[in-house]
Amino acid sequence: MSLENPALTGAALGLMFGVGLCLVLWRVSARRVRLIDRVSPYLRDRPTTSRLLVTQQPITPFPTLERLLRPVVADAARLLERLGSSAVGIRGRLVRAGSSATVEQFRTEQVIWAALGLTAGLVAALVLGVARGAGIVPLTVLVLLCAIGGALARDQWLSQQVSARERRMIAEFPTVAELLALAVGAGEAPVAALDRVSRTTTGELSGEIGRTLAEVRSGIPLTQALDRMSARVALPSISRFTEGVATAVERGTPLADVLRAQAQDAREVGQRALMEEGGKREILMMIPVVFVLLPTSVLFAVFPGISVLRVGL
Repeated sequence: MSLENPALTGAALGLMFGVGLCLVLWRVSARRVRLIDRVSPYLRDRPTTSRLLVTQQPITPFPTLERLLRPVVADAARLLERLGSSAVGIRGRLVRAGSSATVEQFRTEQVIWAALGLTAGLVAALVLGVARGAGIVPLTVLVLLCAIGGALARDQWLSQQVSARERRMIAEFPTVAELLALAVGAGEAPVAALDRVSRTTTGELSGEIGRTLAEVRSGIPLTQALDRMSARVALPSISRFTEGVATAVERGTPLADVLRAQAQDAREVGQRALMEEGGKREILMMIPVVFVLLPTSVLFAVFPGISVLRVGL
């Protein structure tokens, strides 16, 4: 960098000073010890074995490299914890997605995605630098944005998994409620009806019902197991379903009528959602019609007249 351009030199020095100041402030804030960090080692149960002997399930196909890089990945995961979603939100979305992964495993996958984005950004920066001679500052920004985009893409993919699973459960709910109503109406007990439905159907909702029945067989009361199912799923229709079943079991009210009413409400909600989705698709279809088909039609209609005018002139 030559000194003949003082504006560019000053901008580079200012950028370096700002980045250095941000790093110093971040390091100072990271070294600050909070009261909870001092007290928590004396309150929580400490493991009886060494952490070095604890075996963890490998995530990547390279377990040896993963163990060597695990401290660096842990530091990067803590950085993502400060910049992105909290551990409580990640844990809740993992439960709603039906995933058995822990928050630590998700953070490791997020770091891997960020590393892949960083690699793609480096490749793109090298290509742009060699082909077009771009400056170092925009290329550095491009690499950082690619790394952040990789971490955010993993987070967004988890949200997409949660939405897809919830849509499948909403679609399965009317059928499951109708089958439960038929089983209860035939004289079966609520637990036996739930067991029959979980054995004869497949899907996300039947899997949740099977998990609830496993908790009931382990000694947990049915109402408490249904409350746990409602907390895991976090859908209004499923919450109303679990509350209705729990109320019917506790008070002895007719369960079949309640289930039929909930199934009918779920079908009406599904129809409204389908109509709303159709309205959104109709609006989206107007974009190619207005901006592609209509200008093309006008062009084909006007062009012959313009050609005739030119020939007449």
